[in-house]
Amino acid sequence: MLTEPVVRFCPLHASLYGSKEINATTVKESVERKIKEYGFCCRNRRFDDDPMVAYGASEMMSVWLDKGLIDCGVVVCEGAGTVLTANARLIQGIGARLTGVIKTSPVKEVIEHIKENDGIVLDEARARIDQVEGVKKAVEKGFQHVAVTVASFQARAISEIRKIESVTGIEVTVFSVCNTLAKRVDVKHIANADIACASASKILREDIGSNALLQVGMTIPVYALSQRGKELVLAYLASFKDRLVVFRTNRLPFDAKGKGPILENCGRA
Repeated sequence: MLTEPVVRFCPLHASLYGSKEINATTVKESVERKIKEYGFCCRNRRFDDDPMVAYGASEMMSVWLDKGLIDCGVVVCEGAGTVLTANARLIQGIGARLTGVIKTSPVKEVIEHIKENDGIVLDEARARIDQVEGVKKAVEKGFQHVAVTVASFQARAISEIRKIESVTGIEVTVFSVCNTLAKRVDVKHIANADIACASASKILREDIGSNALLQVGMTIPVYALSQRGKELVLAYLASFKDRLVVFRTNRLPFDAKGKGPILENCGRA
């Protein structure tokens, strides 16, 4: 633990790990459980591709690949860094239980598994996380319809990726993820994404959610910010197995009072 948790309660964390409160002890326990059961950050890392959450980035991207709506996903995997692939199962296997990875180190077995399953690791020697370079590599490989995840600590990359899109003419769908610690200075970059997950961020709910075209989910809402993002979310929902309620509104975000994450000293997000 390098810092104390800024979130006291998260409904998603509670549903996955049973934690009623997030603190140093429960964080340690959840990481240890992921190591023991799924090989997180280890040589025996599991790549189970069953859907884990309703509106996750990997869940959506894998469906888009299956439907031919994109031809490449650029994601992050611990032990490998930035990864490119057209394999929907690999996308979900990487992202199912993965949350914001800021830095990682190369794990030979993880990298080998990715390569054996039609994945490309951007930097095998250092497992570098660089989504801008990942998109450039996708262009180099000839992909035309790319989806990329960008965490808030790299929010500036979204604007850089838009420049690449403009110059090359390829289509890039940007999915902004892991935004709990997003800062006001990041908003102008996140606003350029097609889809953004609010995570436990009040800033995302106030400054990004208010400009959304579509919202899915309430406890951890996901916002479609562009027409392309909206169409892709709706395409995902067309394959969604659970029942849905759809209604129109004059105002977003739609907040479910008392159901969202609770931040330390700040109340609910």
